[in-house]
Amino acid sequence: MTNKSVHTYYNDLAKTYDECRFDNTYGKYIDEQERYFLNSFFKGKKYTAILDLGCGTGRLLNFSTHGLDFSQEMLNIAHEKSPQKRLMIGEISNIPFENKFDCIFSFHVIMHQTKEETKKCLKECHEKLHQNGTLIFDYPIKSRKKSVSPQAEWHANNTFSNGDILNMIKNDWIVVQTNGTLFFPVHRIPKRLRKIFLPLDIMICRTFLKKWASYQIIVLKKQ
Repeated sequence: MTNKSVHTYYNDLAKTYDECRFDNTYGKYIDEQERYFLNSFFKGKKYTAILDLGCGTGRLLNFSTHGLDFSQEMLNIAHEKSPQKRLMIGEISNIPFENKFDCIFSFHVIMHQTKEETKKCLKECHEKLHQNGTLIFDYPIKSRKKSVSPQAEWHANNTFSNGDILNMIKNDWIVVQTNGTLFFPVHRIPKRLRKIFLPLDIMICRTFLKKWASYQIIVLKKQ
């Protein structure tokens, strides 16, 4: 699928994105885990410039000062939600903001990228961060993801091992911490029981068992 087709896909999806992706028990399960992590991470930190890279419709813009996405339709909705944020359209490997950031975070974005595209993104983030700046992103772990997406060549079909990521960040980044999300196969848990599993999932994803979660969150410091 070409980049043009990817843009079209998300532009067309924009108006129903929040409802279809995160206004259900599965989406809320993911959202709450990610918010728990970000709340814990940013607590007590005094960053003044934070970029939500691939901000989509603005689900996590309350944690950032700036947002970037490649879909204008998604950004239009994000702007309606958060008119006070600085939002721009652009690619993750060519961030158009002129200023540098204390922190960049990116959720559900690397999952759409090949290894080469991910390397370009990491390089661009390195350029756009202040010295000792922080990069946070998540990725689907290869050992857990077995299914193939209908949009096979781009839509959440790229998986990475921890070794893959470590090979890409060597010399430029220091690993500060890691975390997991979605330890339990939520799609197999009855909807009425998912809230019961959520606190346990969050706890497990902060222990040594996090390496077996569906997604890994990695926090990097720029060298």
